[in-house]
Amino acid sequence: GMDPVWQSASNKIIFQNSFKMKLSIIIGVIHMVFGVCMSVVNHGYFGNGIYVLLEFLPQVLFLILLFAYMCVLMFMKWILYGPPDHKSIYCAPSVLITFINMMLFKDSNSGKDPKFKDCDPYMYPYQNSIQMGLVLLAVLCIPVMLLGKPIYLLCCGGLKKHHKEGQEEEPAGEIWIHQAIHTVEYILSTISHTASYLRLWALSLAHAQLSEVLWQMVFNMGLVMGIEYYGGIIIYIFFAFWAFGTIAILILMEGLSAFLHTLRLHWVEFCSKFYSGNGYLFIPFSFKRIISQEDEEE
Repeated sequence: GMDPVWQSASNKIIFQNSFKMKLSIIIGVIHMVFGVCMSVVNHGYFGNGIYVLLEFLPQVLFLILLFAYMCVLMFMKWILYGPPDHKSIYCAPSVLITFINMMLFKDSNSGKDPKFKDCDPYMYPYQNSIQMGLVLLAVLCIPVMLLGKPIYLLCCGGLKKHHKEGQEEEPAGEIWIHQAIHTVEYILSTISHTASYLRLWALSLAHAQLSEVLWQMVFNMGLVMGIEYYGGIIIYIFFAFWAFGTIAILILMEGLSAFLHTLRLHWVEFCSKFYSGNGYLFIPFSFKRIISQEDEEE
């Protein structure tokens, strides 16, 4: 939990906003990495072990090299820049700006505000060079995702195995187009799905503000009225309104809202990493069809 002293701090909103935003991103990245790892079970079940190298490995590396690294920067910022040194808090670099500069291959020292001329924009030695290497490795994962599976299917005998498993025969052009769409969709989804987990931050802030309003505007009024003889009765009445508002708004309405949001996060952001849902065409049981097929075979 969070230290209750933050409830009376003047910078409570600033601190909680930053903390909850980072925490929602960390939860989202862990959730998505676990979803990508679930695809290994699918590849093993369907006997497509080569797809672990051609699909799973570049996908999980792309996610870890960029977005898991961003989570590492968040933990480093929490650990390295603490209260003992006031200057270190003042010089704490923005993780968002650092990540943008990393993607643009931009030196964080360039264009720095003169007010922070004595501050080091990097958290550890050789950070700029390491970040460039991480981005280059992530970019190299893209052609593996784009070209690996089609080349295996068309040139390495994978297409014959693909057909033996009951899959419909696809022309080479459709294989390339399907893989290109799948690759572009995955690359873009890593960004959009990570941002989608910020809904956890918004839900937490809304829930906190509603609970604070119910406490200050309802129950707290009964506590500070100062009526000597009837104070217990007044508190009892205000408690009834506060309890009703808590159950109706915070538990029922906010609970339903949280359920709908987590349902979407599991179905889209999580399941899209491993669940395809192609299935097979439903053919109802029919003696007439079976007999006609046997007659055609004879």
